[in-house]
Amino acid sequence: MLRVGLTGGIGSGKSTVATKLVELGAVLIDADRLAREVVAPGTPGLDEVVGEFGREVLADDGSLDRAELARIIFADDERRAALNAIVHPRVHERRTELVAAAPSDAIVVEDIPLLVENGLVAAYPAVIVVHAPVDTRIERLVARGLSAADAQTRIDAQASDDARRAAADVWLDNTGSVDVLSTQVAALWAQRLVPFEGNVRARRAAERSGQPVIVDADPAWTSDAARITARIRNVAGDDAQRIDHIGSTSVPGLAAKDVIDVQVVVDDLEQAASVADRLIDVGFARLPGRWFDTARDGAEVDKVMAGNADPDRAVNVHIRHADSPTWRHAVMFRDWLRAQPRAVAEYAALKRKLAGDTYETMDDYAVRKTPWINAALSRADEWARDTGWRLEPS
Repeated sequence: MLRVGLTGGIGSGKSTVATKLVELGAVLIDADRLAREVVAPGTPGLDEVVGEFGREVLADDGSLDRAELARIIFADDERRAALNAIVHPRVHERRTELVAAAPSDAIVVEDIPLLVENGLVAAYPAVIVVHAPVDTRIERLVARGLSAADAQTRIDAQASDDARRAAADVWLDNTGSVDVLSTQVAALWAQRLVPFEGNVRARRAAERSGQPVIVDADPAWTSDAARITARIRNVAGDDAQRIDHIGSTSVPGLAAKDVIDVQVVVDDLEQAASVADRLIDVGFARLPGRWFDTARDGAEVDKVMAGNADPDRAVNVHIRHADSPTWRHAVMFRDWLRAQPRAVAEYAALKRKLAGDTYETMDDYAVRKTPWINAALSRADEWARDTGWRLEPS
């Protein structure tokens, strides 16, 4: 099973995407529908809403007057929070029941308008955001019967476009026709979501090319890593002493393979294995076999590895025990590179040169880089001593 969060601002076209995903075979859980169910006439939820907001939020037939309630909550953050405190726990309980009832090979799409606002991104292996410009959204909402002022108020009460973009593994631009949007969704389903689900169910990482491909630095690597580390932290909990974005994609401006490397530090290898096994809940599969780092003195230091089951976002998760010297060196090397533009250029040139060769495995490429990295670590040691570098909290 693959769980996918679907969100987007009011009027963005999220419901259109949800409908198309259902046509393709997704199991849809609609948070808005559940929110209506838990405050339907005769429910404890409705009784609590009336107790909080008064009988003026009831229609003549005893059902919830949604227009009146919306008028109250969209103009007052505290009143909106009071409503959420009543509705959200009940929605979560019902949502949990529906997920448990879904088939084991399902792609469960949870349509949650306030996914970003409620801090739920880290709970999902993938998040789809549907976007449309504010002017377009207002036009659509006015066509549904809202005034332009009410539409703007509701938009202002939701997350910003920047916040949603940072949360998005998939960004669907709905400024064109419905046919264009449907084509995007069909491609996403076939090329990403279906193989992603198969990998999660088989507990395997997505396949990757065996040859290094070096690309220019991408500013999106930072937000990608932030989502990934949040998901890992959501699963690892207190077992993780620290979680860091390391490797070349953690250095602004450094050309690299399009692979996010994340380091998790835990107490020991037993705990590392436990964390790796649990990561499947957020889309990462433990890699089989023995994995180790070669320390600077030549010793082999065991670790546990996981990789992303998502075929469109390569990730290496290095789970190292606290006594391993490698984790500290990885953070120091990153910070040294961030402070050394010349070293960044030197390292990028080396990688582009080496990537021009053919390798039997990616490990062979890594071995070719090792002499430069070992020499660079010595330079980083001197820099750390000279600058008084210290590990910052992750």
